[in-house]
Amino acid sequence: MERTPREPVRIGVVGCGNVLEVGYLPLIERLRARGLAELVMACDVRAELRETVMARCHVPHFTVDYQELVESAAVELVLILTSMPLHAPVTRAALLAGKHVLVEKPLATTLEEGLALVELARHGPGYLVPAPHVVLSPTYQTIARRIRRGDIGKPLLARARYGWTGPSWGQWFYRQGGGVLFDLAVYNLTSLTGLLGPARCVSAMAGVAIPQRVVDGEPIQVEAEDNAHILLDFGESVFAVVTTGFTMQQYRSPCLEVYGSSGTIQMLGDDWDPEGYELWQNDLGAWQVYAETDPGWPWTDGLEHLVTCIRSGSRPLVTAEHACHVLEIMLAAQQAARAGQVQALTTTFRPPVFPEPEPGRPAYQVADRGYRR
Repeated sequence: MERTPREPVRIGVVGCGNVLEVGYLPLIERLRARGLAELVMACDVRAELRETVMARCHVPHFTVDYQELVESAAVELVLILTSMPLHAPVTRAALLAGKHVLVEKPLATTLEEGLALVELARHGPGYLVPAPHVVLSPTYQTIARRIRRGDIGKPLLARARYGWTGPSWGQWFYRQGGGVLFDLAVYNLTSLTGLLGPARCVSAMAGVAIPQRVVDGEPIQVEAEDNAHILLDFGESVFAVVTTGFTMQQYRSPCLEVYGSSGTIQMLGDDWDPEGYELWQNDLGAWQVYAETDPGWPWTDGLEHLVTCIRSGSRPLVTAEHACHVLEIMLAAQQAARAGQVQALTTTFRPPVFPEPEPGRPAYQVADRGYRR
């Protein structure tokens, strides 16, 4: 089914659980109201959800077979919100069918799967946009531009963190193929590599800190890592560390910090939900605090970005190569933790470049009395 540039992009979703209802469905409704996209088909292995999903999502067609959805002429963009082990096979089927794809993180659960998907996307007609979409937030892009301009000198060290107590639903979060690296660390790793470029090697400490949990109302044994500390080496003695876990209660520290030779820049909030940023420059001798310019920026923004790219013919800023590099880091971190040895990395990607200039942003200064020049 061909489409004209003015017609809405036709979306088919695979996986109709919490991520769709809480995250993507509100955005799809906003896109539909603006005439940019519409949900035309839904798929879930739970046949009993048919009536609920069709009514809640206002979707005319429902199937339990994802192959039927990806082969449907009515669908041009496949939104994949399944459990992690299904990401790669469903993405592969959709790309082979010539569809555009947005797949939730991680891209895959093995490096071989990830590399194969990169090749399929590189040579196929469809765009592949893997989550997370942290590089699309206005605050992230401003930080990236300031680092590239040299506002903090040469980046030398970085630190990122993200965690919480862990989901009480979805036992697959805690099974092999799930875990805190694939579910949480993927955000920070995407952010840091987007700013600093491809990492060269990784070491890590990771394990199961809480071996028994109650999930979906049932006690389970935790198999996948729920607690991790990851160290990245970017070459030339540039290092970064990621702290993550289903073990963190609350925190108020910046989610991301980059220390340069003449300054520091740090993101407030979470990298998937920024609350502005702070900039220290030695020449000024004070913190400049910048409020968030888009408090409503959604972590699902990759979908609108992909829809815009389909309609305009432009290439997405979010790339499969970047997601595959992050996948290799996570897998290598697992191996590093188990073997107690540094793991070399082989994949690479081109970090996104954001257009200049950004509009001026007001800041207020916070003097640091402990600073001496």
